[in-house]
Amino acid sequence: MKLATLKDGSRDGSLVVVSRDLAHAIAVPSIARTLQAALDDWNTAQVLLADVYRRMNEGELAGATAFDAALAHSPLPRAYQWADASAYVNHVELVRKARGATMPAEFWTDPLMYQGGSDSFVGPRDNIVCADEAFGIDLEAEVAVITGDVPMGASPQAAASAIRLLMLVNDVSLRNLIPGELAKGFGFFQSKPASAFSPVAATPDELGIAWRDGKVHLPLLTFVNGVLFGCPNAGVDMTFDFPTLLAHAARTRELEAGSIVGSGTVSNKEDGGPGRPVAQGGAGYACIAEQRTVETLREGNASTPFLRFGDRVRIDMHDAAGQSIFGAIDQRVRRAD
Repeated sequence: MKLATLKDGSRDGSLVVVSRDLAHAIAVPSIARTLQAALDDWNTAQVLLADVYRRMNEGELAGATAFDAALAHSPLPRAYQWADASAYVNHVELVRKARGATMPAEFWTDPLMYQGGSDSFVGPRDNIVCADEAFGIDLEAEVAVITGDVPMGASPQAAASAIRLLMLVNDVSLRNLIPGELAKGFGFFQSKPASAFSPVAATPDELGIAWRDGKVHLPLLTFVNGVLFGCPNAGVDMTFDFPTLLAHAARTRELEAGSIVGSGTVSNKEDGGPGRPVAQGGAGYACIAEQRTVETLREGNASTPFLRFGDRVRIDMHDAAGQSIFGAIDQRVRRAD
């Protein structure tokens, strides 16, 4: 089942069911007006939504209209919880090297996670707005899950059953602000502006065999100005799977229905090394900071610039037939007014 939220002038938008091929959508106010409302009553709502989805895909349902991702908000325009992990420890190691920080050994055994701002996300086709290019504007392509209720102290096995939906994320980072913030010892804030999520969120069964072991085993495609920048496989080198991340987040608190937990930047190693750029035959990267770090390690200096005003970022994931699963995040970088 695939669900989306259309912008309608309200804070939380209107829930629609989207066809498997992302071509059509239909509003379902009699079932749930918003995605959060559906998540709050999931046991009942998901049965009714799945029936609408089946009938729409089989051509049995009248009233569907063309689905336009440009009119979509992030599936949850705001959320009760947005916690982002660094499940790909290769990424953590590389970006820490970039700022001269050592990596504690426990990062390989205990997930790293921060609590992000969730009061306002931006749509998948909205601009990345920033005041100054000097902040070091970077994309971060990730996978995320939306949960049902997760009890405090839940095991990974119990947490797995609470995964309701999957989607993609562009978790923008302002790299040149991060060192100063982290040096204060209190985490990210100004260096993490509003994230954007894919137009569509999908139930795990939509991914078929690509969803297994609590991971998405498909390449995550990132393009910068129309050129492929990275295609790392989200199921490879993921040190902590999603059930483990949820259990970590719920160790000392409940997670309420509608919580979002991100994987962190997808990152693949290669032959024991940090990976290679796409232009050199590698899988590339899901953020610019990684490529810059690899350039520094191999060439002595970083040559790839961070994003500039006017640059375009596109993040997508395809099934085995080449069909987009979630729709693409497609954003331009714009100077703040």
